[in-house]
Amino acid sequence: MKDFELTKKMLSMGGVFYPTGYAFIMFPDIEDAKQVARELETASDDIMLLTPASILEEIGKADGHSDLSLPSVGTERATVQKYVELAQQGHHALMIPVDSEEAAERVMSVVRKRPFSYAQRYHMLVIEDLE
Repeated sequence: MKDFELTKKMLSMGGVFYPTGYAFIMFPDIEDAKQVARELETASDDIMLLTPASILEEIGKADGHSDLSLPSVGTERATVQKYVELAQQGHHALMIPVDSEEAAERVMSVVRKRPFSYAQRYHMLVIEDLE
């Protein structure tokens, strides 16, 4: 597991956080996030841990707005707003590469063993809720 680092590849053309090919899963407790990462690390060494501070500072500001509590148009911004709200409550996140339906299901089979607060998968043009 490595620390999160925002790259231009993780942004949409409009500059909003949109990491195609990843699942973004939030947890109320950092220990649950770390345990999930440990269980999944054999499948991928590209799992990234995001602290509440990194979510607020990196992702919350990715679209250039200093106040994400203002309403905005678009699924991407609404999703980022949800991440920010949960980060303000102390939630951590994992970004996990998923390249297929099977990979997403493998990830979620591990995630479901722990309490998680929000899970999304980024496709080329769609953000999918994971349950």
